[in-house]
Amino acid sequence: MSTPKTRSPDAATSSWHQKLVLACVCACTILVVSLVAAINLAAPMLAASGLHPSSSELLWIVDAYVVVFACLVIPGGAAGDRFGRKGVLIAGLVTFAAGAAISGVSANVAILLLGRAITGVGAALTLPNCVGVLVHATSTERRGRALAIWGATTGIGGLVGNIAGAALLTTGSWRTLFEAIVPVALLCAIWTALAVQRSSRSPRGLDPAGTALLVAATIALLIGIIEGPESGWSSAIDIAAFGASVLLGSAWVVVELRVRHPLLDPRLFRIPLISTVSLGMLIMFFGSFGLFYLNASLLQYGRGYSVLQAGLAIVPMTVPMLLVARYVPDLVRRVGIPATLSAAFLSIGVGLFGLASALHQPYLAYAAWLVLIGIGFALALPCLTAELTAALPAEQAGVAGGLQSATRELGSALGVAIVGTVLTESFTRHLPASLQHDDPIPRTVAEAVTTAPAQQIAIIDSFTTGAESALQVASVVTLIAGVLVVATAFKASR
Repeated sequence: MSTPKTRSPDAATSSWHQKLVLACVCACTILVVSLVAAINLAAPMLAASGLHPSSSELLWIVDAYVVVFACLVIPGGAAGDRFGRKGVLIAGLVTFAAGAAISGVSANVAILLLGRAITGVGAALTLPNCVGVLVHATSTERRGRALAIWGATTGIGGLVGNIAGAALLTTGSWRTLFEAIVPVALLCAIWTALAVQRSSRSPRGLDPAGTALLVAATIALLIGIIEGPESGWSSAIDIAAFGASVLLGSAWVVVELRVRHPLLDPRLFRIPLISTVSLGMLIMFFGSFGLFYLNASLLQYGRGYSVLQAGLAIVPMTVPMLLVARYVPDLVRRVGIPATLSAAFLSIGVGLFGLASALHQPYLAYAAWLVLIGIGFALALPCLTAELTAALPAEQAGVAGGLQSATRELGSALGVAIVGTVLTESFTRHLPASLQHDDPIPRTVAEAVTTAPAQQIAIIDSFTTGAESALQVASVVTLIAGVLVVATAFKASR
């Protein structure tokens, strides 16, 4: 077998091979994104497991993956640009499998957290290099449509995580979720090795000082976001975390402005298109993961669904993504980016508000609002993905993928934190009067029902009321921020 040759970004490849590479990177993307959503379904099983995690430990079991993923995803993309996107992508998938294997056999919380962190490292090496591989494997005329399809899969991944995770968890063990990931990740690595050819590398250095400061600033920011709902947004730990994030972020800007080859040049955000796309990606995933955080519990508590039924009930949201995404590049060419994003954020914002009003209505009404939200994602994801990738040169395709992934993970963390804060505040405020005097006041349905099992119906009503308030807040934030994104996009298009 001959050694793969180095190829230029515009090298012609056959149509079938380009489709094979597209299918490969889409499969890899769905794998790493789906785990973010699937672990939320496993949380109740983990809480009741022999590991006996505390509420704080359970939170970090869920979030350790996201924190490491978000912190390392831009450096992971830069590593692919420097050392070879194919090799780093394969290394990421193998690391992802190793982390899942450690998680699956963990005997205590510490080992499980280690496994989750290693899986996050694998995801950070995998996702941005999916973009890099796709850019360099696709001819110029096909690249926009390929990126649009790949962008849609980043949204579908969360839904696949809900469905596949629910199916795996019906076996009764949370370990099954991690065990199933191992062979899938290894198969994706083999597929990548066989289907993907080597691409040209960037001679740029990795900027260790800038990388360390960016990672530290992101860790501090995410600690503040994640701890906010638990310890309070005005607590000492939260103020310290956000303060450290500001200081480290400022130091990062100073360092990056002075080095010859920065990891991510802060001046890029002066380009309206890049700032618009980054904010748009953050807001879109704020809304989507805020919804994912609520949806499973809403359907199980409010409608009495099983875990599997709750996972399948989100399917209507996927339909527009599967049917619409491939046509978005043509739509953008006809009506422009501002009009496309206007329709997208309007659909998501109105859909979230409508979903709040449908909590007590038949499932068909609930599903109809999910379809509207899905239309918004189907319009926004391909548009934002293609525009961000086009805004940076092909030799920085990994960094472009890393920036997109970082804004997505930050948006996801913000969505869960803010929606969770509103939910908890409203839930505790609407609990039956007899529970209002408990010290501490129950913060979850499980805690409240354990304390007062005879008042289960009233407790679930309190949860539904809290979820309604949280969805309304997510809707308003999405609409207001969407206006800002569209206004900036309009200015950038002039």
